Amino acid sequence: MRAALLAALCSPAVLGLVIQSPDQVSIPHSFEVPEGFSVELSEMRLVQFEGQNPVWISELDKITAKAHGKKFFDVTDAPEFSYNLRTLQAKEFPAPNSTAQVEHVIKKLSTKGPREHLEKFTSFRTRYYKSEVTAKWAPESLQELISVTEFEHSWGQNSILVKIAGSNPSDEGAVIITAHQDSTNMWPFLPAPGADDDGSGTVTILESYRALIASNFTPIEDVWFHWYSAEEGGLLGSQAVARDFAARGVKVKAQTQYDMTAYVKKGTREEIGIITDYVDPSVTEFVKKLVDKYLNIPYVETECGYACSDHASWGKAGYRSSFAIESSFENSNHYIHSANDRWDIPEFSFDHMLEFSKLAVGFAIELGGWKVESD
Repeated sequence: MRAALLAALCSPAVLGLVIQSPDQVSIPHSFEVPEGFSVELSEMRLVQFEGQNPVWISELDKITAKAHGKKFFDVTDAPEFSYNLRTLQAKEFPAPNSTAQVEHVIKKLSTKGPREHLEKFTSFRTRYYKSEVTAKWAPESLQELISVTEFEHSWGQNSILVKIAGSNPSDEGAVIITAHQDSTNMWPFLPAPGADDDGSGTVTILESYRALIASNFTPIEDVWFHWYSAEEGGLLGSQAVARDFAARGVKVKAQTQYDMTAYVKKGTREEIGIITDYVDPSVTEFVKKLVDKYLNIPYVETECGYACSDHASWGKAGYRSSFAIESSFENSNHYIHSANDRWDIPEFSFDHMLEFSKLAVGFAIELGGWKVESD
């Protein structure tokens, strides 16, 4: 009954919206927020767009900006993140050489788990970070699958962090593999299954984690898996976590983001998109080497712009970050941020997602190491 009521309250007819296409929504400027959402549309937020100083805008203006394709950091809670991305000294990572261990874990990967988990994960009407439904249920659905630490946020939907403790961590620091759990529609009170953005990345790295644990992975360095809240609200969750790591002086060897890993546009070559702007070049080059060594498809260099996903928060915090996406940016899923971001469309590929799970396994083992038991 409650779900049906929420669906009725948030229907286009009730909201008075004019849906022009799956990715275009006319946003009203006089509107009462439906039950089940904790959103103050008049609340002022400090937001930074590319190449500009931070500006105060309302929550409604922030939603409108996102609907028009504007990318930004919401730095209200982290004003120190308003500086430009830090440029780190170049570092050459060793060539991938843990072939036997990586390939052993890759053999344990499957599309079965990701399919089952994604069907459940997309069954929520929305995973919008300020919705009551998401705050209570979406994180719990992940917690049923993994042992977790919740990183609490003031907006209710918490980020989920999992650490595989290293046997002998060095000064080089931890290895961090990330995705975001939230979803949104252009107008956030409408349905947002978020199968690709970023349900795909969420279950992709979950499958990598499962296969590593099933293989009794014992890293030398700490290896983290993170599922962030509120990426769609201006990278809020990842900013909070990266800010916390930096404040505590936690050293990080490298971070990598998986945001949209499933879509293969009809008529295009299947490939891994390697983001080359607003990332650390050293880690990015290493990720390319992992693709060449362990994956069955090639990579393509591409750009996604300012603040386009959670890797940018780690760059802002002074850490080495990288980002892999489903294709070149121009060929990526055009159904995102709509009710049509579903897993049951022809171009949605669980086999494609599996390639990204391989990539995450390689990233964890090659950079995290693996303790070899003595005879």
